[in-house]
Amino acid sequence: MNLSDSKLIAADRNEVWQALLSAEVLQQCVPGCKEMSGSPEEGFEATVVQKVGPVKATFKGAVTLSDIVEGESLTLSGEGKGGAAGFAKGGAKVVLTDEEGGTLLSYDVEAKVGGKLAQLGSRIIDGFAKKMADQFFEEFRNAVQGPLEEVEGSEEGEKKKGWLGRLVSN
Repeated sequence: MNLSDSKLIAADRNEVWQALLSAEVLQQCVPGCKEMSGSPEEGFEATVVQKVGPVKATFKGAVTLSDIVEGESLTLSGEGKGGAAGFAKGGAKVVLTDEEGGTLLSYDVEAKVGGKLAQLGSRIIDGFAKKMADQFFEEFRNAVQGPLEEVEGSEEGEKKKGWLGRLVSN
């Protein structure tokens, strides 16, 4: 399954870049993620609980960052094993570009599954993978800039708090 899309994030490129490297932000954005630890240099360990069709599984896996061009692009690659349910693996090539109003985050996602999950059929798996990717990048945008309603409803000149502002003010 391959998917390409982009999201405009109302934040500067450096803030978006720092969020991509944060285990805390990534955990908040991965649907079903129960825990995530690690660093961009060492990679991240994650535990994710997901239900795909009739199959519910806890996946334990690793996420690594590669092809890093500081402040511009990177590849997120992950692989998780869900016991009898099988495995899921994939990656996302992420590119950041400056746009009026913020940063354009473009992504190309590729996902593969095996085991019982693969027996569900490509239509279910492709639909689920697309939903997961869309949800991750939508949650990522919200984590960095705040929910879209907040951004649109904020007073002119008033800076709403993204993930970094919330982290510093707590």
